[in-house]
Amino acid sequence: MNLSEIQYCPGTLAEGFSTYSPSCLRNLFNGKKVSHVLPFDPPQQSEEVAEQFIENRKRISISGVQEKLSFILDKNVLRLTVEGEQGTHILKPIPRDLKKVDQVPANEHLTMQIARQVYGIHTAENAMIFFRNGVPVYVTKRFDVKREGGKWGKEDFATLAGKTKNNAGANFKYEYSYEEMGLLIQKYVPAWRVEIEKFFSLVLFNYLFSNGDAHLKNFSLLESADGDYLLSPAYDLINTSIHVDDTDFALDKGLFTDGFRSESWKKTGHPGKDDFIQLAKRIGVTESRIEKTLGPFLERQHFVETLITRSFLNDSTKRGYLLNYQTRRNYLLGSTIEK
Repeated sequence: MNLSEIQYCPGTLAEGFSTYSPSCLRNLFNGKKVSHVLPFDPPQQSEEVAEQFIENRKRISISGVQEKLSFILDKNVLRLTVEGEQGTHILKPIPRDLKKVDQVPANEHLTMQIARQVYGIHTAENAMIFFRNGVPVYVTKRFDVKREGGKWGKEDFATLAGKTKNNAGANFKYEYSYEEMGLLIQKYVPAWRVEIEKFFSLVLFNYLFSNGDAHLKNFSLLESADGDYLLSPAYDLINTSIHVDDTDFALDKGLFTDGFRSESWKKTGHPGKDDFIQLAKRIGVTESRIEKTLGPFLERQHFVETLITRSFLNDSTKRGYLLNYQTRRNYLLGSTIEK
């Protein structure tokens, strides 16, 4: 893209900024004045960094087709880590083998910003950043790395469920239900009544914004300063329907272990409000909090539309993203028309 035409903070999407806003710099880069433009081109255009990229790939896991590269903030410049260094940030370049592949970084960035700014979901710090030639990249700050060095304890839900590729096969991270995940929170989190509500909100959000990548490894518990474990900030939130033909849920069993479906689900073919109320009851969300938690997801949120407009998606993808949100919201309402 033309980097001289930026009108919104590439982090918060706040208007009136041609680079990162002060609040974005504070949260994402510890207040250091980092440029939104990386000092090199993508590896295929820049032989000098291509070898570093290839070496870097070996040391950080790759989820599906989405590549992740480990970077460190060195003074006020992001650079690739070298062997033995603990990265502080993860960069996700444009992947391969998907529809609208060039829209993936902006899609993830927008989805993460909507989660935080509209629905109050605690997310990993994130922004858009750009190679020197204008190609977009998604950047996120690692929440498991301590500022003073060292790492916080972190356990993803595949580990909590005792599932690995060796004991459960290649699809181990998909063979579960969100109901069972909720019961794992009850089992492993002392303050589970607070955290279960956050989990419920996140499951609602993933459905409303068509995140078909919300599998067991994309939820984690994170060690707190007090030494207990809480739900980690949300990460890897993306509207996958833009890029692949997806089902309603990433997990094979969907919401429920026993295959429960409400009358509205049977009618529309998609889960609605009644199904999520049933899920909330089963996983232990306090009865008086269920409707209050559901409310923001059922209402039309105009700021969602504002953020879509300000995002770095191209115009046709913006239209598709908005239509997808409206469609899913109608399913959630248990109807097929706008309310």
